[in-house]
Order: sequence, then structure tokens, then C-alpha cells
Amino acid sequence: MTSLPLIPVDPDAPGARRAAMPPQHLADLDLAGRKDLVTKLGESAFRARQISTHYFGRLVRDPAQMTDLPASSRDRLADQLLPRLLTPVRELACDDGATRKALWRLHDGSLVESVLMGYPDRVTVCISSQAGCGMACPFCATGQAGLTRNLSTAEIVDQAVYLAGVAAAGKVAGSPPRLSHVVFMGMGEPLANYNRVIAAIRRLVAPAPEGLGLSQRHITVSTVGLVPAIHRLASEDLSVTLALSLHAPDDELRDELVPVNQRWKVCEVLDAAWAYAARTGRRVSIEYAMIKDVNDQPWRADLLGRLLAGKLAHVNLIPLNPTPGSRWDASPKPVEREFVRRLRDAGVSTTVRDTRGREIDGACGQLAAAEDSGTDPAGEMTE
Repeated sequence: MTSLPLIPVDPDAPGARRAAMPPQHLADLDLAGRKDLVTKLGESAFRARQISTHYFGRLVRDPAQMTDLPASSRDRLADQLLPRLLTPVRELACDDGATRKALWRLHDGSLVESVLMGYPDRVTVCISSQAGCGMACPFCATGQAGLTRNLSTAEIVDQAVYLAGVAAAGKVAGSPPRLSHVVFMGMGEPLANYNRVIAAIRRLVAPAPEGLGLSQRHITVSTVGLVPAIHRLASEDLSVTLALSLHAPDDELRDELVPVNQRWKVCEVLDAAWAYAARTGRRVSIEYAMIKDVNDQPWRADLLGRLLAGKLAHVNLIPLNPTPGSRWDASPKPVEREFVRRLRDAGVSTTVRDTRGREIDGACGQLAAAEDSGTDPAGEMTE
């Protein structure tokens, strides 16, 4: 059994280890905070709105393109409000351009990933909240790498702004040109970087020029089950979707697959999820990776069905995207179909996640691992 990693639920709590964070960026601040900083720089407060309109309203991240700002002001404001946070390492495309995965290097050399997924009716981005992850789930590439550090609010937001710009440029054929959905399902455990993730959500949903102006209902926050943080999220007055990475309905197996289960058992995690649903009225998404001969037995489907029957929940079965050299593999399709049938017979809404990006190391953490190992994944690459 994998032993439970000892990391703080709240990285800003007293005694939490602090890593070197990037310089402050306008996305770290609300509009009032930006105005205050701009006036301290000797500029008129309206410059904060101007630069924010460029960044959030027009998706312009390059200060040189903000030509309505005087050159002298532009340089000073860019130094203080628009430091470069994400340096592109690779950008790979597949699914006829409908899926694009970006690998970024941060100011301290850490690597993070984000993914854009285009559909006929929407554009979704999957963003990272940490460099690496400390949850140690053994079937996950990011979990195998361990935690490097939390991302800043702006490092989180900047991923979405960049990919929103990609969509706006018409680079996702067959999809609307506007980002509409954001899922916190990239690298890291979002609720282990709680304060910055909440600040990032508020920036994503605030109307321009304060933020991107997305619907709260189009934001999904994933967690392996940090129970105190789930209760805290329920009190935030946000209508975001909670996605619970369950992966096993019984404590014996979940202790191994999701080591945090050694602290908060299945019943405690589900009780927290139902409390969130009751408080927000939002259906909980139960994420369940289908792993061959590990968690895909019919009796586990039946047990999961009993646990979820009658609850405000939906099961999202995920065909495992195995990492190179891993002993874990995806369940065969007949096994997957039987699992779905049993859940639906129990009255539980169930779908199977669309598999995207397998040929570009689509599973979270795989592209960063390939970069560290010197492997060159197939696909379009930009430097």
C-alpha cells in the first residue's frame, strides 16, 4: 500500500512550506487592487482598466500590442503587472486540431501542462493548479512525479487566457471561437492550493475587464477528496461543479489507489460531496478511472451503484490512459460496458469520458515527464 503523503491542505496555513513564487501579475489582483498599484506607480487609475481590458477582454498578453498605452507608461505597467509567467516549451495538436496540449516552463524551471478541447457547442480548457502533485495516486503520471510547488493565482489564470486566445484566433476548427468551460483537472490537487484556486475562479468568472466573464456553472473543480476543503468550498457562494475523483467504492482498494483515503474514508468523502450538492444545488461528478482487473469488477459497479443511488450525482467513467512502463492498463471495452450497464440499472446517471489526446501524451503529467526524459512526442510542436 502507498503511504499517505504529508502535505498541508491549506498551503497558506502557519507552518506550511513556502516555495519561491513568481512576480506579481495583474491576474493576482482584483480590479481595485490593480488600480491601487497603478496609482502607486504614478499613473492614472484608469490605466488599470485599460491594461485589464487588453488582457481579459481582448486576450492580449503581449504589452507591445497595447498601443493605446503611452510607451513610457506601457513599459512601467508591463514590468509591474504583466511579467512573463509561462514560457512555451511544446504545443501539440491532434484530433484534427480539436485537442491542443501546451507544456509550459515556469520562472523557476517547473513544468506544467494545460489542454484545450474543442467541441461543436463549446470550448473547454483543462488547467493545472500545481507543478506536480503530492497526492501520490500510483496510476497517475503527475502523482508519480511528486509535488514541486503550488501555482500562483495568475499562473493558473494565464493558462486559461492563453488558450482562450487560441480559440479566439479560430485555431479550433468546428468549435465556437470563445472559451466557455474551464476544468481544474490538470496537474495538481486544486483543493491543496485552496486560496489561489478560489482567487483564480473568481478571476475567471468576474466580468471583463476584471476577469474573463465565464459562467460559474461552467467551472469544474476536481479533488481526490480533501474533506475539510470540500466543506470550505461549499461556503464560498460559488456555483461551480465539484468533481470527486473516487476511483474505488471500497476503502481497501481506495486506500491504495487514492492514498488520501487513508485519512478520509469513502463514506466521509461522499458525505462531504452530498453536503456540497445540498448547499449549492449542483450535481456532483464522480470521476472513476477504469483500470483493468483492479477496480472494474461487476461487484464494485454494484457497490458504487448502491452508494450513489438517489443522490445528486453523475458518474464519469474514464478509460485509463496508461503511462509508459506502468503496470496499470485500461479496462477492456466489454468490461467497461458491463460496468456502465450495472450503474444505470441502479438508477445512476453514467457516461464514459471522450478519450482525447492519446497520441500526444494526453494524460495529465505525461508530456512533462516526456520533456524531462528527453522523449519527443509525436505531433505539432512550437518552441
